[in-house]
Amino acid sequence: MWQLTSIELYKIFRRPRTYISFAAITALIGAVQLGLKVDGQSYVDFMIGSISSLEIEGNILNGYLICYIILQMLLVQVPLLVTLISADMISGEANMGTLRLVLTKPFSRTQWLLSKFFAASIYTLLLLTWMACMALFGSMLIFGTDDMMLLKSSYIVILDDTDVFWRYVGAFGFAAVSMVAVAALGFLLSIFSENSIGPIVTTMSIIVFLTVLSTMNIPFYNYIRPYLFVTHMNNWKEFFDVQVNAENQSLTGTIQNSSRIINSIIVLLLHIVAFVGAAVVIFKKKDITT
Repeated sequence: MWQLTSIELYKIFRRPRTYISFAAITALIGAVQLGLKVDGQSYVDFMIGSISSLEIEGNILNGYLICYIILQMLLVQVPLLVTLISADMISGEANMGTLRLVLTKPFSRTQWLLSKFFAASIYTLLLLTWMACMALFGSMLIFGTDDMMLLKSSYIVILDDTDVFWRYVGAFGFAAVSMVAVAALGFLLSIFSENSIGPIVTTMSIIVFLTVLSTMNIPFYNYIRPYLFVTHMNNWKEFFDVQVNAENQSLTGTIQNSSRIINSIIVLLLHIVAFVGAAVVIFKKKDITT
């Protein structure tokens, strides 16, 4: 299986579009960091404008806060970069006319499909790892570290600088599961097309459509919302919400809604299994004519 997966990884990383994704991540993060380095004070003034009476010490615009800002911005665009590869895994072979030839090799269709999905997942994890290095470590290097202050809808969260790094490890781990779910959806749709554009556009359309619906109070949608993977993709933010004591002081090392994180991970994993399982079942019955 690993031999097949390594072959698929070679195919992925010999394509220029693969490096375009890494370059896009680098450029976007660099632009945000440069903008906040040059004019970050105006952002801080806007952020604390409603709480000007609160005395705040230390460097508010530090690397931890910058990384949080970048995550909020880029985890909306990253699914597109993931889909560019995952939705091309099968349809790309069909488009090049190599699908029938590949399936004459001495391995099963299931093994071949799983190796392709594993390769797409590894690409996704590498992309997120690069994003973590740029967004977190790059921001820490440029802006330094300090306590992290976040403005929620009705309260403020202040995290001690010693209580932040592990939260980012958890948040990026959660984001990895979310993006693999996106990759699994694109992978499933790629078996229905002989052109990569269709699966890519369809995958992103589904994500955007369901995300927009989630912002509306539609009765029938409220019943299915908890079971859709897009509902859970942004719950990485739960890592940055803490429990408080009777004096309203943050309790170091705690998460306010850890059960929500666990539930979201379970839903995302079930979607991954369902998407990949459906792809295997459908492809095994598919008549390959190209």
